[in-house]
This record gives sequence, structure tokens and C-alpha cells, in this order.
Amino acid sequence: MWSEGWRDRLWSQIDQLWDVLIVGGGITGAGILREAARAGLKTLLVERQDFAWGTSSRSSKLVHGGIRYLATGQFKLTLTSVREREQLLQTGPGLIEPLGFLIATYEGDRPGRLAYSAALAVYDLMASQWSHRHYGRDDFRIFAPHVVEKRLTGGFRYEDAQTDDARLVLRVIREAVADGGAALNYAGVDALLRDGGSVVGARVVDRVSGRSADVRARLVINATGAWADRLRGQVGAAPAIRPLRGSHLVFAGWRLPVAQALAFVHPVDRRPMFAVPWQGVTLVGTTDIDHGDDVDHEPRISPQETAYLMAGVVHQFPSLNLTLDDVVSTFAGVRPVIGTGKSDPSKESREHVVWDEAGLLTVTGGKLTTFRAIALDALHAASDRLPELRKLSGKEPVLKSVQLEPGIGQELDETSRRRLLGRYGTEAAQVIRAAQPGELTTIPGTETLWAELRWAARAEGVVHLDDLLLRRVRLGLLLPEGAAALLPRFRQICQAELGWDDARWELEEAAYQDLWHRHYSLPDRALIPDYRALLEKARQQNGQPSRWQRNYAVAVVFLCVLLGAVVMRARRRLERASASVLT
Repeated sequence: MWSEGWRDRLWSQIDQLWDVLIVGGGITGAGILREAARAGLKTLLVERQDFAWGTSSRSSKLVHGGIRYLATGQFKLTLTSVREREQLLQTGPGLIEPLGFLIATYEGDRPGRLAYSAALAVYDLMASQWSHRHYGRDDFRIFAPHVVEKRLTGGFRYEDAQTDDARLVLRVIREAVADGGAALNYAGVDALLRDGGSVVGARVVDRVSGRSADVRARLVINATGAWADRLRGQVGAAPAIRPLRGSHLVFAGWRLPVAQALAFVHPVDRRPMFAVPWQGVTLVGTTDIDHGDDVDHEPRISPQETAYLMAGVVHQFPSLNLTLDDVVSTFAGVRPVIGTGKSDPSKESREHVVWDEAGLLTVTGGKLTTFRAIALDALHAASDRLPELRKLSGKEPVLKSVQLEPGIGQELDETSRRRLLGRYGTEAAQVIRAAQPGELTTIPGTETLWAELRWAARAEGVVHLDDLLLRRVRLGLLLPEGAAALLPRFRQICQAELGWDDARWELEEAAYQDLWHRHYSLPDRALIPDYRALLEKARQQNGQPSRWQRNYAVAVVFLCVLLGAVVMRARRRLERASASVLT
């Protein structure tokens, strides 16, 4: 679909009248493109940077309901999320995978066992399952042998899921393109086009060649996330986005071994944290602070966030003796949260919103997990401008069902076959056929196949080297120094596929390494506060419950009431069904 010359071909057709023009190539824009193409609408997506460049490649990689949102009363968000999670698990094996989650409980802690039991019961009932279970101290230590043992009373295990967020965005876009949609990265919107005060299109500029075009559409959708106020400002709308930064540390899996995700609370402020196994590494996160930097600049973890996360992980895993030297990489993302003026950023709602302002439809907020529900809401909101649009039920599979033809990829083990099917969908067979001798083996220290590099360079719209190493494959996050030691081998595989001469490759390699050191490595160590001092401060606290503890204590009441209501409703349904059978 994105073979040689694809950008030129698309640009030659871009000035036609489109049904829908989507601005923004993260998961929200991708989801809208997918549903619009499925509905037969002539749809174009443009993205100023690379696909998934923003928040959608910098998430915590979780496909989940957000159990902590129950404590703040966001029941609708959690319900929608767990239902979408189940749909994604069914349709995207190999890309969306089940993930066991552990919660350690400690003597004297709040929330305690009662609060967690109530929350997890409601969480499971929302998904029509019963996956959670409580374990005593000794049994829990089998699941999580390295956690701090002092005052440990046991813990819970429940089921959630995870994904490769950037690959999810790309697969959704590719399926949309296969169904007739169009998508263009490095194509920015300089200005909206107006007719009689209403938005009718946008001036789009190719950031690769410098060419531009006026693109007109019956519906223009602003799906730019943290950048949404930029376009909204052009129609006179007041700013509404509160950009919040979430940062992560990445450790080698052998250095911080967790077979399942572990949720725990930070010893300083009792905020929830987690350690998540992902593609052979362990992610530790996340922060939730106001992002004061320019959102056009690539975000990075701050020295203060680094110390905060290190304090949390060192406290929770004391026997591993982790230090800053063990950090493989870092990454930070900016969440597009709707600001309401709350003093605590974590208390802002994660619900999505749809605004129609002077003909510009803005869709922002929400979670990675709910992208399909968000897309359907957006298209339903624009039904008056697309009268031929049939009612979208959301019953179609989120992702296409795919299988490899007999005889294709027989040399691969089941894990690698599942991986390719999940990440590449209907193109998995082409990835295998494109492989040169030896390229269907994994890159040392990762689960990635060499063939994935070749295919990404050949057919996945790579414009810069960081597109390849940070989003198409995730080697810049998974390997030390951004995989610098393997760059010569990457060059052998990818340079010809990309069509770059030696000067271009060397320029891209230098730019990538500079980017990695500025935004994906640790900050200057001289600026990182002493995380051990933070731990000492935590030990000196007098034991008063934090705001998180108080929230959960109140939440127990809400959750128990809700659980009782759910059970009673189910019982009434059963009684009515029984009465119907008897009559």
C-alpha cells in the first residue's frame, strides 16, 4: 500500500473533495479513519509529524479499564474501557495480549483488602468475568518474589491487557487504507479554510517536499490531542486542554524481573505506580504532572520525575539494588486532558469530549483502550453533515481476523508467528516473504525479527530514522543507547530499502542519536535529585492517610453500593426469566 512513490501519488490526488478530513495521526485519528473507511466515506488523514509520534507511542502500553478511575467515580469510562478491552483481546491476538496484574497489600495500608476486593469485583463484573483472586503472603511472594516484604500481608491478582501502542496505531491505519481510506504523515495543517464562517477544509503543507494544497471536505475533524487548542483557536474557541506529562523508566527485564505487572503505591505520596513487563524490558511509571514545555517539542522526563520514579521502584524492590545505571531508556508522553482547574492533575477526568465549533469537530481526551468508541461518537456527532452515513453499531470486529496461509512462515515458532500476525495483520505473509536469509530470527535481546526492519523500511512510510527505530520497531526503547551498537547492521538491511544515499543515512543517524540522547536517555545526572533522600522523607512521615488513601476509603462505600446494585439487578433479571419460563 505504501510502496515506492506512494507520497507523490497521494499528493497528486489530494485536492479532490473528501467526505472527511482528519487532522491528527494518533490512535484517535486512526480510529476515526478506520470507521469512516469501513462506512464507505472518502476519508483522508493528515499528520504533522509521524503516525503515533505524540501521545500514542508514549503510553504505558496498557489496554485496560483503569481500575483507579472507579475511586473517582468515573464508572462510565471504566465500563466502556473494559468492554473495549475484551473486544480488542478477541480481535487482535499477538498485538493485544492478556496481562496479569498484581497488587501487593501491606499491614496498616489504606486502601486495604476490603477496598481492593470491592473495586476488583466491580471491575470484573463490568467485563462479565471473574478473574481476580486474593493470595496470602507466602503465595503472593511466589508471584512477586522481589517486592518489599516488611508488613506484606499478601495481595491480589486480576486480568488486564497490554499492547504495542505505536503498532496498534499503524495497524488500524493500514486496515483503513486497505478499505479505501488515505493517510499521510509529515503533512501539517497551516490554516483552516472557511466558507461563510464554517470550516470547509484546510491548507495542508508537505513537510518533506514543501508542496502544499487546499484540501476541502464536507467534515473536518480535529483529532490532534494535546494540540487540539491550536485548531480550535482558529475558530475563536477558548483553550480547554490541560497537557499532562506521564514519564517512564525502562529497565532490562533481567535486571527488574516481573513475570506479571505489579501495581503499588509510591512511598512518598501514595500515588499508584506500576512495573510492567513489555517486549523483554520492564516499564516503570508513571508520573502525572502539568507539562509546562512547548508541546511542539519532543517531551522528555525531567530530573525530578526521574528521582520520583527511582524512589518508588527502589522502595518496592529493595533486594534488587537498582540504580540509575540500570536504566536502559526513558520516555515521556503528553496526555490531552480536559482542564477543569483541579489543583491535582490526577483528579482531572479522562473522559473524551466531542465539540462542534463553527463546523470544526474536535475530538480529544479519552484513553488508548477506547479509541473505537471515541471514533463512533465522533462520526455519530457529525451525522447531520453526512446524511448518507448508516448508523454505526460498533458490532464489527475492531481489527480484521487474519491467518497465515499453509506453508507460510513454517520456520517460525508460534510466538513469532503470533507476533507477526498481530502487528502486521493481513500483511504478515508479505513481511515473511520479504525476509532475506537469516532475517526470520530475533534481534539479540529483543523479540523483534530482523525482517521487521526490512519491511518497515520498504513499506511503512518511514521518513526519518527515528520513525523506524522508535515507532515501527521499538528498538530505540528496548536496547541500550537506542540500539547504537546495531546501527551498522540496520544500515545494511534498511538503507537500500529506504532509497537513501550514504550522506542521507549518515545525516539521519546523527540526528537520531542526538534525539535519543536528548529525549530518551536519563537527564544530566548532576540535575537529578537524590532519590534516596525522598525515601528517607517517606520513612519519616507520620502515617497520616494521603489524599489517595482518603479517596479509596470513600470509594469503598461507592463500590460496595454499586456492586450490590449490580448483583440485585442481575438477580431480578434471572427472576423475570424464570417467571417467563414458568408461564
